[in-house]
Amino acid sequence: MKKTFQLIHPKTKYPRMIESAKAEVRKYLKRSRRKPLPDGVDYWDFACKFGNLEEDAQVVHLAEIDKKINAAEEQKLEFFYVEVVPIAGHRGK
Repeated sequence: MKKTFQLIHPKTKYPRMIESAKAEVRKYLKRSRRKPLPDGVDYWDFACKFGNLEEDAQVVHLAEIDKKINAAEEQKLEFFYVEVVPIAGHRGK
């Protein structure tokens, strides 16, 4: 998922747009985790980026995405960019 979320809408209030963005990211994660694992892969890991614009996006941990969205809400941003890409994960011994 590589998407810029628009948070300003003429009919929908700002808090609802924030919750909608969070729900869409969570839905994508659930859907990605249900996909069958390739051979030799233990679990799905995710490479994540977050920023105001695609060019300014910085690498973040998956657990920080909700916090970053909340920070965007506090700053009253009109849009933000989220990138969540599933990658093969291997457990260490």
